[in-house]
Amino acid sequence: MTRLLARCTLVLLVLCGSLQAAPQHAITLYDEPPKYAANFKHFDYVNPQAPKGGQLRQAGFGSFDSLNPFINKGVAADDIGLIYETLTRHSLDEPFTEYGLLAGKIERAPDNSWVRFYLRREARFNDGQPVTADDVVFTFETLMRDGAPQYKSYYADVSKATAESPKKVRFDFKHKGNRELPLILGQLPVLPKHWWAGRDFSKGNLDIPMGSGPYRVADVQAGRSITFERVENWWGKDLPVNRGFYNFDKLVTDYYRDNTVALEAFKAHQFDFWQETSAKNWATAYDTPAVSEGTLIKEELLNSNPTGMQGFIFNTRRPQLQDRRVREALSLLFDFEWANKQLFNGAYTRTGSYFENSELAASGLPSAAELAILEPLRDAIPKEVFSQPFTQPVTDGSGIIRDQQRRAYQLLTEAGWHIEADRMLDAEGQPVTIEFLLVQTEFERVLLPYKRNLNDLGIELEIRRVDVSQYINRLRSRDFDMLVGGFGQSSSPGNEQREYWHSSSADNPGSRNLIGLRDPAIDTLVDGLIKADSRESLINHARALDRVLLAGHYVVPNWHIKTWRLAYWNSIEHPAVSPLYDFALMSWWSSTGATDAAVNVQLDQPNRQPSTAKEN
Repeated sequence: MTRLLARCTLVLLVLCGSLQAAPQHAITLYDEPPKYAANFKHFDYVNPQAPKGGQLRQAGFGSFDSLNPFINKGVAADDIGLIYETLTRHSLDEPFTEYGLLAGKIERAPDNSWVRFYLRREARFNDGQPVTADDVVFTFETLMRDGAPQYKSYYADVSKATAESPKKVRFDFKHKGNRELPLILGQLPVLPKHWWAGRDFSKGNLDIPMGSGPYRVADVQAGRSITFERVENWWGKDLPVNRGFYNFDKLVTDYYRDNTVALEAFKAHQFDFWQETSAKNWATAYDTPAVSEGTLIKEELLNSNPTGMQGFIFNTRRPQLQDRRVREALSLLFDFEWANKQLFNGAYTRTGSYFENSELAASGLPSAAELAILEPLRDAIPKEVFSQPFTQPVTDGSGIIRDQQRRAYQLLTEAGWHIEADRMLDAEGQPVTIEFLLVQTEFERVLLPYKRNLNDLGIELEIRRVDVSQYINRLRSRDFDMLVGGFGQSSSPGNEQREYWHSSSADNPGSRNLIGLRDPAIDTLVDGLIKADSRESLINHARALDRVLLAGHYVVPNWHIKTWRLAYWNSIEHPAVSPLYDFALMSWWSSTGATDAAVNVQLDQPNRQPSTAKEN
């Protein structure tokens, strides 16, 4: 009888395991039901009958010299990713759900030790060749060997990729329990193995690449413009995840070296769409007849994404910036209230979290659940984490910040700095000059008052503005003291946090660990966040990590706004319902050059987020 029961139990366990691992049309982070059922027709935030045709003209910043966005050489053209497709499609109105794209079904192990993708039989590259499991394995191995460093970090826990059949590919993991990795692998773009045969993937060039996506490259003027054309016989046009997307026949991007010039070109209707990142411009630069006549539209759409952290980033690889007291002192000298009043028309809120605008942001003192995470690290993290909430200095907006300057001077003297002959000297007796690397002209007006405040304490801030290519090269080589940058976040942070904060990414050229963090305590918090086995655990780990990062004063926090500020000509339109986490520009359509008959944009619409930093 005992043996019979054991055998039945074993059978039940096998059956349960099989049930859990059954191929699905979508996968979610914590096995919660996806919003859209297997038989869904389209996402809620698209117009499934949007007319096809016309063109979308956009502006690019700087220039480009490569059509390979997967390597750490050169500057890739904007929107080049549109020629490729991924294994799955991310839903823009769910925190983290992936629906089948190239892969019609996804199967993952009950213990998240592997994931399997079943490729659609109809999936084709744009030369007619089928997309196969060999292409997926080739892509993964190529990115790991020759791709940008972030891929090695992003997929570090993958032990192998195996083509089990022409249409079935499996990824095995080094460790169990990584809930996010199956979803991340779904975001893998698939490259054609046959096209890359005999080509050097590691070299950037302007050879027109092959993909399986909705667009192909039609014309390239090196560094000046790029044009994409819609693939008429695109294999995936009728999939539910694609319906209502990719409506423009042509996408044209012209490059401008100065955003002020670009804005004037936009107002002269040289291109169609502009995301405004300057509060001053949004308030004052659109006083034109086109706006009052309704041909040029200004619109703010709600942004439900965590805004993440934008700030003046300290490169802690520099000896002068390794002392936490120094970084806090330099942070005290930024007068946000004055800047918001005088420069931004009062449009912004000061950022106080690396997960701002979300439930992941820390506030007050640590909860019991957070303390359980933080307590084992007590001796390795700032004591303030346990005793006082993180707060920003607040001024009266007059531009006079004597209290902040006194506190900053106190911190600098505690760090061994002192003033001689009106110059601040560091602990080694060397004059302090900090170079601020900049690529955006519009940020100079923000930095000049900050420069004056630093100068009052004998610190020279040298603002070094360079072109885009030089900026990217210096960024990759970590050749900067400070710069303005950001750490974008999603509603479900995971493996990308290793790229931001983990010691393993500190020396990777091109990683997003701009700060140069090498802190075992932060490594522990990042690892814990990635391995979180529930939404509640993820929230608590994110809040704990947030507290430690804030206490380290690794950035001078900037500001945020909870909307997207969009300006566009009435030659284009967007769906009546916007997704929660994006404005989904590829779901818009031409209202003047459409080849199909216009339809009611509210038809079938049920109710219902590299970056260069921006002023907002």
